[in-house]
Amino acid sequence: MAISRMRAHHVLFGWINFALTAPAVYLWLGLPLVMRQQGWSGAEIGLFQLAGLPAVFKLFLALPIERWRSGHRPYLHWAWLTGGGYLLALLSLAALGADTHKGILFALTLLAALCATWADIPVNALAIRLFPPEERPRAGGVRAAATFAGAVVGGGAMLLVQQAFDWTTPFLFLGLCLVAALGLLGFVHEDEDVSCPRRSAPLAVWCGFFRQAGAGIWTVALLGYFPFVAAAWIYLKPLLLDRGFAATEVAWIAGVGGGALGALASFAAGLVPRARVLRALPLSAGANALALVLLAAAAGYGSQTWLVAAAAFLALAMGVASTFAFALMMEFARDGWRAADYGLQASLFTLGRILIAPPAGLLLDRLGYPGMLAALAVAALAFALLISARRRFGFPLVTPAPDSLGRSPRNARVELRATPTL
Repeated sequence: MAISRMRAHHVLFGWINFALTAPAVYLWLGLPLVMRQQGWSGAEIGLFQLAGLPAVFKLFLALPIERWRSGHRPYLHWAWLTGGGYLLALLSLAALGADTHKGILFALTLLAALCATWADIPVNALAIRLFPPEERPRAGGVRAAATFAGAVVGGGAMLLVQQAFDWTTPFLFLGLCLVAALGLLGFVHEDEDVSCPRRSAPLAVWCGFFRQAGAGIWTVALLGYFPFVAAAWIYLKPLLLDRGFAATEVAWIAGVGGGALGALASFAAGLVPRARVLRALPLSAGANALALVLLAAAAGYGSQTWLVAAAAFLALAMGVASTFAFALMMEFARDGWRAADYGLQASLFTLGRILIAPPAGLLLDRLGYPGMLAALAVAALAFALLISARRRFGFPLVTPAPDSLGRSPRNARVELRATPTL
């Protein structure tokens, strides 16, 4: 019974993460095409992307969730409240048209981004609370796979739907997915949280996170483990276009194919036992650097076939990295401060991606695709070496003590958690 319930939880949280991701991807990767068709300038489309800034401020959005979560099923109520706001924003966008005043579209998109970012916090705080430690790598794999699936649907399928039907249909479909996810959350049993902490100042909460063993090196990893491959993924579509691929081929290669491979890699990485996640983390970081090296070589000297193969390897590396990143976010979320710690880590994760993309664009203009990708590969390799030296930085790798006969305990686990402190 417990196993079947855990599997149901994995499916449910995968679906809710998909339902939160797909509309956001459509708003930022799909709508720019529609806006261009409506005559928006490049500068206007670029400014429209600023509506995604709330994702950087999860650390602040998480604080009221921690402060006001007394009573029955608090995380669930926060998910319904913020998810409901997300749904209203999508329905409002559906009721309008592409020719609506740009300021109104921006305001509604900003509201959707705010609610989507906010809803992500209680949903994943609830997941951290419900999944036992040994299930967290699998939960990370399911979440990362759902994110890739949301990218395929939001960045590809919904564009096809919009072109075939009208402006309204994608928003209605995505809103229906969100309604189903929020409704299914009602079947999750959330016990009363006896670890609910006393109210503390935000600075004290954040300082408590950084006082955990290994939090320093993990913060560095959050800022540099994933953003370099993410930056390469941003510029992959222009690279493919410049190398002679048709726009439809780019959509299939980088959108559908890349998303599917990323999802499969995420599922596979989620099967790694919890005790081996830290051991696999340096290998994953090294795979990120290798993927960038291969893509740089293919961009400069390879054929189209080699370029597609390198893009596929990049998608696989991103899927594994996404899984391990979320699994370790769960480990570093202290009991009693799940939402706040997850929000802080998610903000650092997003900040790293935002900070890397502009310099990568400058390198592209000066050095071309091979030079930019080679520079990203060097930076990714530096972070891989840093992560592989984690013992020197106090990364929380603690092996259980041997028994009285000097033997290591059977089924020994790597203990990732530190004492929750403020």
